[in-house]
Amino acid sequence: MSSRRLGSQSLLRLLGHWQQSASRAPLWRQLADALRLLILDGRLAQDTRLPGERELASTLAVSRTTIVSALAQLRDEGYLESRHGSGSRVTLPGSRPIPTLSTPCASLDLSTAALSAGPEIHQAYTHALAAIAPHLAHTGYNQLGLLALREAIAERYTARGLPTNPDEVMIVNGAVSGLALVLRMLTGPGDRVVVDHPTYPLAIAAIQGASCRPVGVSMPQTGWDIDGFAATLAQTAPRLAYLMPDFHNPTGRCMDSATRAAITAIAARTRTSLVVDETMVDLWYEAPPPPPLAAFATQATVITLGSAGKSFWGGLRLGWIRASTRTIAALTQTRDTLDLGSPLLEQLATLWLMQNQQTFLPARRQMLAQRRDHCAALMREHFPAWHFQPPSGGLSFWVELPEMLATQFAVRAESIGIHLGAGTRFGLSGAFDRYLRMPFSLEHIELERALISLKPLWLALNGTERPAKRSVV
Repeated sequence: MSSRRLGSQSLLRLLGHWQQSASRAPLWRQLADALRLLILDGRLAQDTRLPGERELASTLAVSRTTIVSALAQLRDEGYLESRHGSGSRVTLPGSRPIPTLSTPCASLDLSTAALSAGPEIHQAYTHALAAIAPHLAHTGYNQLGLLALREAIAERYTARGLPTNPDEVMIVNGAVSGLALVLRMLTGPGDRVVVDHPTYPLAIAAIQGASCRPVGVSMPQTGWDIDGFAATLAQTAPRLAYLMPDFHNPTGRCMDSATRAAITAIAARTRTSLVVDETMVDLWYEAPPPPPLAAFATQATVITLGSAGKSFWGGLRLGWIRASTRTIAALTQTRDTLDLGSPLLEQLATLWLMQNQQTFLPARRQMLAQRRDHCAALMREHFPAWHFQPPSGGLSFWVELPEMLATQFAVRAESIGIHLGAGTRFGLSGAFDRYLRMPFSLEHIELERALISLKPLWLALNGTERPAKRSVV
């Protein structure tokens, strides 16, 4: 497999503020920890070839000995492979554990905002196994997806104010898979794609994986920057724009009706296609969101992505695309080069969940609202320097730190087996090192244990820890 070489300046931006002047750890260890975090986050993809040792030493302004020691440590742990004359290539260790300095709590992933399966998932699969019998006499291939499921999805959109028929729906293998399919159809290498900034990391990865260039529109303190969006479309002439209006990831914001109307009007005027990700649309707490953004588009082309992952369970790996029948037909032709359809068992399970969602979704929303409030109380108690706004939906807080400490904090958290979502994962070129995405999807006790374990690391990093008592001797 050929390796993609990463430029030294790109690596410098990804590393952010990796040096910890107050840390007792040697500089090579700090660099190894920061590189390991990039690999575990997926920001340094497998098979990426790193710059040479001399080039790295010059770019990072450290000695070559520091570079050699850091890379050697990562090779020993299985995160790098090196060949003479070919440099170092990113790899992943087999079953080796992440090295830790101490383990006050078990390994915990706070970088993922998702829920475990509820009892309804087992019921859905039990029903799906019984319902699959009539389908076994056929091949099971269907690029559009099961008609009954597409009818149920169309009814959902119609009920929300966007009249839809089943021919305007295609079942895909998750929202990210749907985005990749749309990019494959609408874009080519070098095309620009406008995104909110910050935005969903896997969307950035999908855009870059399609050899396109993401262009960010900064989000203000509240809402969306309509003027900035219009100016960016006018200046960059993108092929499309990717938006998350319904409980935006990572901020948790919900776009109001006036903004939806303005955004679609701008897209129509500039003839820019909009790809709208509604992955979080069912996870509202105070009030449901406005009608789908596509309902405001009288002239603009809007392609809507949906998913069963957040509403029901991530293990379903099922999503859908809602668009005009013409667009769906074109996507079907494009899909011929990728796969032959989505798993039938998952479609039957998702159909049952949609038909019975009122028996469990309200209780799930109530549970998540309680976990959100509990997480907010814990952060106010243990991390008073953090600033955040309670999200109106979604699964996480977007936390502003007092300084650019997110990368360093995440590196230290790895040492105790806790994986954090540093803000730089959600930005372009290493942006948002002052931010942290904190999910509240964990149970109360588990989340409290994690935050209490992180508190001493934060106090030491932020320079606010209490001085240790010294013996008079």
